[in-house]
Amino acid sequence: MAATKRKRRGGLAVQAKKPKRNEKDAAPPAKRHTTAEEVEEEERDRIPGPVCKVCEMKNCNKCIYFEAKKKQDLYMWLSNSPHGPSAKFLVQNIHTLAELKMTGNCLKGSRPLLSFDPAFDELPHYALLKELLIQIFSTPRYHPKSQPFVDHVFTFTILDNRIWFRNFQIIEEDAALVEIGPRFVLNLIKIFQGSFGGPTLYENPHYQSPNMHRRVIRSITAAKYREKQQVKDVQKLRKKETKTLLPHDPTADVFVTPAEEKPIEIQWVKPEPKVDLKARKKRIYKRQRKMKQRMDSGKKNKSMET
Repeated sequence: MAATKRKRRGGLAVQAKKPKRNEKDAAPPAKRHTTAEEVEEEERDRIPGPVCKVCEMKNCNKCIYFEAKKKQDLYMWLSNSPHGPSAKFLVQNIHTLAELKMTGNCLKGSRPLLSFDPAFDELPHYALLKELLIQIFSTPRYHPKSQPFVDHVFTFTILDNRIWFRNFQIIEEDAALVEIGPRFVLNLIKIFQGSFGGPTLYENPHYQSPNMHRRVIRSITAAKYREKQQVKDVQKLRKKETKTLLPHDPTADVFVTPAEEKPIEIQWVKPEPKVDLKARKKRIYKRQRKMKQRMDSGKKNKSMET
């Protein structure tokens, strides 16, 4: 049914013109869907330009950018602005200072020492991340907001294809380490040539997105539920089946020994009633109390007569 338009002043209805189809719209829907997915994947690992402009306004060439998604996933960008490189991480196992309540403490503007795992020098992408972390977390020499001493250490350790971050205080007496916090784990996603984008230098093959991880957990729980339902259905079918009666096996009673028959004894005498010890003690206690009261009353009468 064609769409029609009406004039305001009671005119005749005029048939609305159909919009012209562009060449882009004429493409099949499958191809449009694939191109949309490709664009979405490209935009997923790209941050808009104002982040780099903010770095230029603050006159800094290193940037840490936190990106929160779905109110449950946190991503962290480490970037060298404006030319790159940059790295994107998924932040996991976050434990804040308020949550840990550690005994360590340090000054706010003091310079930290950086301690790296020897595994950072074994692979090229870890060596690149090491240099990026050194340039970002180390305090520049003679910086006006830094203190002229060192009282805490940042440690970066590689374990399970992830970077584990810890913060420790250096105690002055014996140079022992006491943890301050916070704690978190960085799961590398990609390393880009540019700042917040550009060609991909490295992609972590061990990375699994949070959505995929949650999907796997849901599929495992669903599989367990389906397995339980199948077991219940099998049990119901077995109950409905007619039971087949097996013939009696004559060899089944070979090792059965009959019990000895005891002679029947008839008790002609009535058994003696059981003695209630508690009631007997009460009666004895009452007798002794009455006798004591009589003796006390007799002594009082003699004293009155004298």
